[in-house]
Amino acid sequence: MSFSIHLEVEDPRWRKSRGLAARLTAAAELALKRAKAPKRAALTILLAGDARLKRLNHDFRGKNKPTNVLSFPSGAPDYLGDIALAFGVTEKEAKTSGKRFAHHAAHLAVHGVLHLLGHDHEVERDAAKMESLETVILAELGIADPYAHEAA
Repeated sequence: MSFSIHLEVEDPRWRKSRGLAARLTAAAELALKRAKAPKRAALTILLAGDARLKRLNHDFRGKNKPTNVLSFPSGAPDYLGDIALAFGVTEKEAKTSGKRFAHHAAHLAVHGVLHLLGHDHEVERDAAKMESLETVILAELGIADPYAHEAA
């Protein structure tokens, strides 16, 4: 496979986690592979701060608050689109749920890639399919099922 994943680090706090760029790239590549993306698929992951995600969330979804991840499909055959992650929201969610920051960020990258490929979680059946695929991908990366605590 010849996937192209570009990481754009806008918020320097993302650089604090050693090896995170490689982990996010590996997570995105595996998600592309497992979800059967086109062989030459490309995407960009923006590692931003909460203020940037708040603006994007407001401008594109009408929600005036930061969120953890946003996906922007391009509609082009090979360039899948852009994913944006918010540092503060991601860090807070990881702490609150007792997860490692790098693991949670990798999960969000996988989640974003699956959205670029047309997966969604608006209805229960689609959510179950998407979560199952996420869980399989994350397990291959050595990351525990992020949804396991929700079933308990």
